Amino acid sequence: MADCKLPLRFDAAGLIPAIIQQYDTKEVLMMAYMNAEALELTLSTKTTWFWSRSREELWNKGATSGNTQQVKQVSYDCDADCLLVEVDSPGPACHTGNRTCFYREVRDDG
Repeated sequence: MADCKLPLRFDAAGLIPAIIQQYDTKEVLMMAYMNAEALELTLSTKTTWFWSRSREELWNKGATSGNTQQVKQVSYDCDADCLLVEVDSPGPACHTGNRTCFYREVRDDG
């Protein structure tokens, strides 16, 4: 984003966390990172774009799987260091094929 007028606070690596939520049910689907270019692409294409820290490249959610996410709204938190991206995600959001990436529960078995 060449001239970002938003007061967003990207980290030292130029990234900001993005929580992806189904717009109508409020189900949390995934969390990923965006850099300024990914955010700009998300806003302009109305589909989600992220920065892969492991591959060090931009990726468009659903480009290979077909499980695209249509962006309804993008908000930021009170500290301007996290995004909430509300989407319509008809298919699985997780690369495992699960509807959400948050399908495992932390348990205290002690």
